Amino acid sequence: MKPLLHSVPQPAIDLPYYVPAGHECELFELAWHKRLPLLLKGPTGCGKTRFVAHMASKLGLPLHTVSCHDDLTAADLTGRYLLKGGDTVWADGPLTRAVREGGICYLDEIVEARKDVTVVLHPLTDDRRILPLDRTGEELQAPDTFMLVVSYNPGYQTLLKSLKPSTRQRFVAIEFDFLPIDHEIAVVAAESGLSSDRVRPLLLLARRLRALKGQDLEEGVSTRLLVYCASLIAAGVSSEEAVTATMIEPLTDDLDVKKALIEVARATLS
Repeated sequence: MKPLLHSVPQPAIDLPYYVPAGHECELFELAWHKRLPLLLKGPTGCGKTRFVAHMASKLGLPLHTVSCHDDLTAADLTGRYLLKGGDTVWADGPLTRAVREGGICYLDEIVEARKDVTVVLHPLTDDRRILPLDRTGEELQAPDTFMLVVSYNPGYQTLLKSLKPSTRQRFVAIEFDFLPIDHEIAVVAAESGLSSDRVRPLLLLARRLRALKGQDLEEGVSTRLLVYCASLIAAGVSSEEAVTATMIEPLTDDLDVKKALIEVARATLS
């Protein structure tokens, strides 16, 4: 992909650490320049949130992050009237602040939010790029520096929790997965301070556990958990204790499954 010729805001000097898997950084930057909304999809802990933080810092843009959940409503994003000192005052939500001021609004795990949330996003994800605020009577026009980014884990989608095709087709989409093993080793080593030679066996174990996804495990070991594990080992915790605390206990509560995973860990790390 050719480098961009457009000028961009001055990026921060210290970027959040991120190792590209392909051309996702260039695609993100192009989407921002063309004022296109972006959808990131991939397994939990594979680097989606870090990627957004990296790109926001690289482009020199404010980042408004919202972790979506079952109780998240459209009002939580747009804003609401609050009582302050006996007066009723309007308070912008994170989406409204991002539209007013510019920057990236990142909605993490968008499928976890209530259905009325996606309806609010629709006018921002087409050529109108507007945010109607019914309660204040305003219709905000998103500035050129505003960008909407959402993410979700396709593995968690069900009939009750999924993005409608009419919503998905409003976004440019990038699919994420775990990095190739040497790249993932470099990330874990850099984040934890543990040497690459000591990180490699942990990666081999993680790959074996990820292969069990959909069988004994609902989800595999994330890169985030690997960083936690390596950080504990670098701090002096034994490998067995660190693996149990970060790569086994978080994955399952089933005693039989835990015993099986511990045996896999011992065989891999021995």
